[in-house]
Amino acid sequence: MNRIIDDFIGQFKQGSMMIKLLFINILVFLSVQVVLLFFFFLGMHGENFIIQYLALPASLNELIYKPWTAISYMFLHEGFLHILFNMLWFWWFGKIFLTVFSDRQLLNVYLLGGLVGSAFYIFSYNVFPVFQPVLPFAKALGASAAVLAVVISVSAYMPDYTIYLMFIGPVKLKYIAIFTVVFDILSIPSGNAGGHIAHLGGAAFGFWFGYQMRTTNKNITEFLDKIFDFFRDIFKPKPKFKVHNNPYKTRSDWEYNARKNRDQKRIDEILDKVAQSGYDSLTKEEKDILFRSSNN
Repeated sequence: MNRIIDDFIGQFKQGSMMIKLLFINILVFLSVQVVLLFFFFLGMHGENFIIQYLALPASLNELIYKPWTAISYMFLHEGFLHILFNMLWFWWFGKIFLTVFSDRQLLNVYLLGGLVGSAFYIFSYNVFPVFQPVLPFAKALGASAAVLAVVISVSAYMPDYTIYLMFIGPVKLKYIAIFTVVFDILSIPSGNAGGHIAHLGGAAFGFWFGYQMRTTNKNITEFLDKIFDFFRDIFKPKPKFKVHNNPYKTRSDWEYNARKNRDQKRIDEILDKVAQSGYDSLTKEEKDILFRSSNN
């Protein structure tokens, strides 16, 4: 068991950002299932507890007390099929993404896509009258918006890149992107409206990122790198320097120069003695002075 755990830890540390995000999603899912099992044995319904504290509320009055849910919701999944399809999409398109972009950019697109998806979701539920009856109870969860940001970003960057789909054959990424977005738009009235709206938010951000990189080579997620670097520098351990006392450090420049000149004159006298009579003619004190001088 320890070997298996060590292998997972090694895979996480050495793996790409795609592997790390996959591991985090799976670990959160398994942890939630363990908690739900604990509640089951107690005869309680743990789903409400998990959703209450980790899912994204549509109500601004609730969100203000749970700001962390804007991040936690994109790592939370309801069931096995929910996380399976999200992670398969992320695996397929994450590998393509990393052929042209960096690990940092993948993390940034994932997080910012999820955040923009949450903004679309919250805005829609607080503005459109159709959602008012369910506003106090509505919650969003799942990595779909973040994953779709990755899918659409790489599709916008290289729209003619071709992949092979089972039973279909070669398909260009732009057609997959168009089909996905159109499907989400048409599915809004038929159920899970909040989820489909969040998907569109992630897709919008992904398109903006991919299009900017393709047309202007501008990385719109660069500001997030600076935020990460700022906090990394704050918590980064400060290097410990060994302090060496300077024998010439005194209370004034005059004293410093005077002492240094005296020592140098003494060293010159010792060197003259070595030149005339040899090293063996030096006293122990003279040898020590010469040794300290060579080290300095």
